[in-house]
Amino acid sequence: MTRCRVDESLDRVVNDGMSFPLGVYPVEEVVPQQGYTMEFEASDGDDEGGDWEEWPDRYVFDVVITSDRLASLCRQLFALLPGRVFPILDYIGHDAYREIDPYIAYELVGQDRILDAMRRFKDFFFEDGMVGFGAMCDDPFIYVFVDEHKIVTVRVTPDFKPRVEKILSAFDLEEVEEPRGADACAHEHRGVLLAPPDRPDLLAGEEIIEKLRDDWRLILNVDAEQNLDDEGNELGQTDWRCLVRCASENAPQERYMEVLLRAANLAEAEEIASEVASGQIDRDSAGAWVDLIIIAGDRLRPEQTIELLADANASESAIPEHGVLSVRWL
Repeated sequence: MTRCRVDESLDRVVNDGMSFPLGVYPVEEVVPQQGYTMEFEASDGDDEGGDWEEWPDRYVFDVVITSDRLASLCRQLFALLPGRVFPILDYIGHDAYREIDPYIAYELVGQDRILDAMRRFKDFFFEDGMVGFGAMCDDPFIYVFVDEHKIVTVRVTPDFKPRVEKILSAFDLEEVEEPRGADACAHEHRGVLLAPPDRPDLLAGEEIIEKLRDDWRLILNVDAEQNLDDEGNELGQTDWRCLVRCASENAPQERYMEVLLRAANLAEAEEIASEVASGQIDRDSAGAWVDLIIIAGDRLRPEQTIELLADANASESAIPEHGVLSVRWL
């Protein structure tokens, strides 16, 4: 069974009785403060309609707790959720113009899949500074999310408020004016997993994300028809690195193809990468069936493109104005 393992050479920061996650820690003096804030949020659904129901009146809790008790608290909070939920996942990925890759499921998934992943990849979820995760449901409305700083946010309707307060009280957490975790000061994020080549059962962060995208039915929650940076600026044509997972009747073991290309948006980049991979598979006499999945589509800055082309032994002078720059099997 695949799982993950933390790098035991990493030092944990402990300050004033509070331990910080290995993957997100302060780099300046801070007096941590465990506890939570609670605020009321009025109903504020999408006025133009959409895929989600209007969020009802709710209470929002933001919770800071020492890292050695975080997993236990989350198990109790997830117990509030029903059997089928919408998973949520954030990952600090490799896109040059977007800090966080936001994933969400648009169909209900059994909560057992989330709980199983939390057990198998505990170090990733609760120690790694590159990932945030959670789940929500709309009947009843409950939202639980652990961000990449390992701050826990809970949103519930008023009738669930006493249950959340009871759980927090059981962990000796009190309402405070300003909880202070790693995000309250200058801090660093890092991955914490070891995945040596001789241990295929141990997964790296990107491999876990790929698996969760399959198991939790996650979709990258960005507008694929636009090409915007985090500030909302239109970027126009950019370079992309697409990673395509490929399998076919005559080569059923999954292989990965890297396609470097130029495109105006994610939808166009994925279409080009799929066509390239399909053509390559056809030339390889695939057989009766072919399975192609785009597992990554990251934008590149020009210097990153040059570096990747050099690594792929492609000639920079051969870059066309549009289209494919380089194709290789990994």
